[in-house]
Amino acid sequence: MLYHFSEDATIRHFAPRLHPSHPDKPPAVWAIDDQRAPLYYFPRDCPRIAYYVTERTTEDDRERYFAHTSARMVIAVESGWLKRILTAKLYVYHLPAEPFSCLDQGAGYFTSPEAVTPVKVEPVGDLFAQLAAANVEVRLMPSLFPLQEALLRSSLHFSMIRMRNARD
Repeated sequence: MLYHFSEDATIRHFAPRLHPSHPDKPPAVWAIDDQRAPLYYFPRDCPRIAYYVTERTTEDDRERYFAHTSARMVIAVESGWLKRILTAKLYVYHLPAEPFSCLDQGAGYFTSPEAVTPVKVEPVGDLFAQLAAANVEVRLMPSLFPLQEALLRSSLHFSMIRMRNARD
């Protein structure tokens, strides 16, 4: 099963569309796998940075970024988004695995060149409770840019989502 998250509970089918962050790719329906679903337990426009350890992560980076947590992943968001995260009504659309193909294994992105009808839709519920259940640590930061700069020089796997909405 693959997933799509939205603040809109009324989507009946997903039509292929151009992705603003990937203008070189053909129109597609985008979905995420179960492992990376927590990256989308946030309002759509919320800027966030997620990072986690992979087999390529150095011991220095493991110590620097994960020495004081047992979380499998850390997701940092700007503190100015806290109220919106707490009050967001988010829905998860369950999508069939067919006709999707994996676009990026590291990011958990899947795309379909054809329209897709969801199998079901349901409310996500308390976003912080869902993040905790997924063993994700959430960091609130005044700005994401210092973390962005540090992670770009690290050996961690990271995902930077909606950074165009981040505070300068």
